[in-house]
Amino acid sequence: MTLLTDPADVPEWMATLVKAATQIDAKAFSRMTAPATGTTRAAAVLMLFGEGNDGPDVLLLRRSDTLGSHPGQVAFPGGAADPTDDGPVDTALREAREETGVLREGVRPVLVLPDLFVPVSGFVVSPVLAHWHEPCPVEPVDPAETAAVARVPIAHLADPANRFLVSHPSGYVAPAFSAPGMLVWGFTAGLLNGLIALGGWERPWDGTDVRDLDLALRAT
Repeated sequence: MTLLTDPADVPEWMATLVKAATQIDAKAFSRMTAPATGTTRAAAVLMLFGEGNDGPDVLLLRRSDTLGSHPGQVAFPGGAADPTDDGPVDTALREAREETGVLREGVRPVLVLPDLFVPVSGFVVSPVLAHWHEPCPVEPVDPAETAAVARVPIAHLADPANRFLVSHPSGYVAPAFSAPGMLVWGFTAGLLNGLIALGGWERPWDGTDVRDLDLALRAT
């Protein structure tokens, strides 16, 4: 974990999350660690928290259905590192700009969480937690890559009515969230699940509600 900002500089609603995040390791989000041998690729995601009319929110996007990798999935802005990037924060901010139009001057990077390994893609992902202190309009910059962009209120994600588990055909069972026009599952849902708990926003929800992933996707 790399702290980039004095925790005193973040707003009160984000302070609990930042304090808790400085004290955790990757196991709070995933049991997956990168293999000691083999080929992996560096990547970063921007977990961007702002405050809108409905309170604290987080920026999410839905990937285009025509993409060859993770088509149609909901994700944080982010992607693979470029050789010219100056570390994971630069990667996350560059990708957010390219995908959603986020202006980096309005973003305060707060900390970089421990790296997480995504076996299906071979990425070692650096999650960058940031405060959106000067929000700007966002939209899909390239519809061939990004189908939709949304600021989703934390209160909506923490609502027990919008939380459940999904079962993948492989046998994988993990948290999921229902958002307007979106099903958040997989890597992104795992991160959100941890962030909501760390931020003190979690409310009791039915952990026995397990839904078939394909059916849940069709219901969005």
